[in-house]
This record gives sequence, C-alpha cells and structure tokens, in this order.
Amino acid sequence: MKNTKLDTGIGSIQWFIFLLANSLTIPIIVGQVFQLSPVEISGLMQRTFLVVGVSSLLSGWLGHRLPIPDGPAGIWLGVFVLMGQMAVAQGLDKTGSLQLLEGAMLLTGVFLIIVGLTGWMNKLLKLFTPLVNGVYLTILGFQLSGMFLKGMIGVSNTSTKIQPGIVIISFAIFILVLALSIWGKGWLKSYAVLIGMVVGSIAFILVNGSQPMPKSSSIISLPDVFAWGIPKLDAGMFVSSIMVAFVLISSIIASVAAMLQVFGEKATEHTNEQVDRTKGSLKGSGIISGITTMLSSIFSTVGVVPFSVAAGFVRMTGQSRMRPFFIASIALALISFFPKVYSLLAMLPGPVAYAAMLASFTSMAGIGIGSVLKEPLDQRRLTILSTALSLGTGVMFLPQAVFTALPTVLQYVFSNGVMVGMLVALIFEQIWRPQKMETNLENKDFQKAG
Repeated sequence: MKNTKLDTGIGSIQWFIFLLANSLTIPIIVGQVFQLSPVEISGLMQRTFLVVGVSSLLSGWLGHRLPIPDGPAGIWLGVFVLMGQMAVAQGLDKTGSLQLLEGAMLLTGVFLIIVGLTGWMNKLLKLFTPLVNGVYLTILGFQLSGMFLKGMIGVSNTSTKIQPGIVIISFAIFILVLALSIWGKGWLKSYAVLIGMVVGSIAFILVNGSQPMPKSSSIISLPDVFAWGIPKLDAGMFVSSIMVAFVLISSIIASVAAMLQVFGEKATEHTNEQVDRTKGSLKGSGIISGITTMLSSIFSTVGVVPFSVAAGFVRMTGQSRMRPFFIASIALALISFFPKVYSLLAMLPGPVAYAAMLASFTSMAGIGIGSVLKEPLDQRRLTILSTALSLGTGVMFLPQAVFTALPTVLQYVFSNGVMVGMLVALIFEQIWRPQKMETNLENKDFQKAG
C-alpha cells in the first residue's frame, strides 16, 4: 500500500542515504586539496551535512517545490580545487584562499537573489530548450558514470591499485540495484538503492573487516560560523562570482526541467498537481538558491545547487512524494549536531555507495535523450546535437594542463565537458534559428503550383 507510515519511513531512509552519499565525499576532496587536518575535515563534513539538509528542505518547501535535493555544486567544487592547487603550488596562504571563496559565495548568493526577485529566471528559461537540456543531461550522465566507476573500483588521485574483492562486491551491488529497479515488484523496486546499500555494506565488512569506531569527546557540537575566517573579496573573485552565478542558474533550470519530465512520464494525479504548482516556481528557486549559497559561505562549506541527478533517482525508485524527502532533509541537518553520528556515517564504504548511486544514475542519459526526442530531429537539431556531444565529451579527454593559462573559473568551465556541451548547444540554438517561415512559404508555393 502507498502512503503508509512504513512506506514513508523506508522512503525517508532511502532519501537520507541518497543525500548522505552525495555529501560525504566533497569534504574529503576539499580537505585533501587544502591539506586540512582530520579535525578540520570532520568539521567541514559536519557543516556540509547541515547546509545540504537545510537547503534541500528550503528548496523543496519554498523554492522549486520538487523532490530535488541540494548538494555541493560541481562548479564550486571546481573553483575550490583550482584555488587549493594554486595555493599549494605557489606557497600561498590556504586560509586566505578559503576566505576569498567565502566572499565569492556571499556575492554569488546576492546575485542569485536579485535574479530571482526581478523574474529573470523565467526569461532565461526560454534559452533552455529541450535540446539544450537534453545535451546537458546526456553529457552529465556520461561524466558521472566515469567518476562513479572510479569510485567503485577504488581508483583515486592518490591510489591506482585495484582490489579484486572490492571490485566484485561493487559490481555485484550495481547489478543487484539495477535488476531490482527494472524487474523488482512493489517495495523491492521502490527501495532498490537502500537494499543495495545494506547488502553491500554487510558484504564489504565481511570481506575487509570492520573499522574501529570513531571516538568523540562531546555528545553535541554546534557547527562553526565562518570557520575559515571573515570573508574577503578581490577583483578576480568578483568576476568569478558573476560567472559562477550564471552556471548555477543553468543547473537550477536543468534540474527542474529534468524532474518535471520524469513527473510527466509518471502522469499521476499527485505529480500533475505538483507540475502545475511548479511551473511558476523558478522565481522562488532563484531566491532560495541565493539564500542557500550565502548559507554555504556563512558555514564555510562548498556552495550548493539542486542536483540534476535526482531525476534519475526518482525515475528508478518512484520516490516522488515530498514527505519522505522533507524527513530525510531534516534528519541530515539534525545529525550535524551529533559528532558520534556523523563520524559513524562517514565510515560508509565508498565503493558500495558509488555502486548503488551509479545504478540509479544510469537513466540520466536516457532522460537527456528523451528530452532531445521531444521534437523531430531535423538536420538543424541533429547537427547541433552531434556538435555539442562531440565537443562536450571530447573535452573530457584533454589533460588539465591545457587550460592552466585561463583564469580560475574559466579553467573549470572550459575543462568541464558538461559546461562546454551545454554552452555549444545553447549558442547554436540561439544563432541558428529554425527556418519555419521559409518552409511554410515553400509548401504554399508548391501547393499552388500543383
């Protein structure tokens, strides 16, 4: 039965794991780049949980009003990584770099709020046609598959050694989750990700043994405010903030469009009501995204944005109700106050999480292709599609050193296949307009001649 307490409870757990899995790795990556101590990384993880939980709740409640969780934005992560690498390579003060990033997020948040209040979000929506959104989601699926596959086999920047036992468990979990999502019935299909995570964690412990329980001196710990110091801003970060804001706007629009497409496929009374209520919610999305970006600065963590990949998760699990989503968001925010809890959750086996998430994200490229096929693939659209996909995927194979001469933010944008593909599709869509009038005139002349 649907809408039962059991269904809500288990659905909340599954959403919680989704939020958790997408928040765990970012603090570790940033900590490694800026050479933070274990205590500093633990604090960053605490603040990340708080911001992701609160921002997901606010976005679902007052923003787009869809089950789209917020998470650390790829554009912000890219800026953090580049700033950290520059600080280490040039011997700069890492604290000063982090304070500049705080200032940049504050400014970006203000810009997003202005965009939301002025209604520019709805005007910008016209730029993101089904073809542009389709290119964005398709390349995003390709890019994420590479990242998750590396995580499944245990490959990272610091280790390239593959452990056969971990690889076998990871692929077994991937196949299990995928099979349940396709052929499972009832609750087996709805909770495929949760089942995969539980089974995989048990198998991982049996093969690799359990890790020692983390120790904490306090029961409750309040997250620090401006943990990296008072925010700073310079001319370079000012320009970067404006550029990042436009990238975030594109991510917000693409995330909402992808989820509405999934809801349109489901075509239930509940989801149709939700679609109608959300059509005019981009204004609220801009305002709330601005507020949550500023929260990311205040609590010194990587800026957040609605996750486009949530559409694939909802399509696979059918978890489209808002109550489980809200419960999971609140739970993630609450555990940030309990060091023993979030330290324990940080022990979640990474390869298992990557395997379960990859299975739920396999439909992302499918959603993108479905968006492209909403309109006929004439010569114009086919050329734009193939050009955008070719350039977007081609960039993924270029070495990072190629882009080092560019400014920090431009390095991330032009080295990111998703951004390149989307920008190519967006520009071509605007400058190469369909010749509808000419085609109609030609048809009329042909009919008269006949």
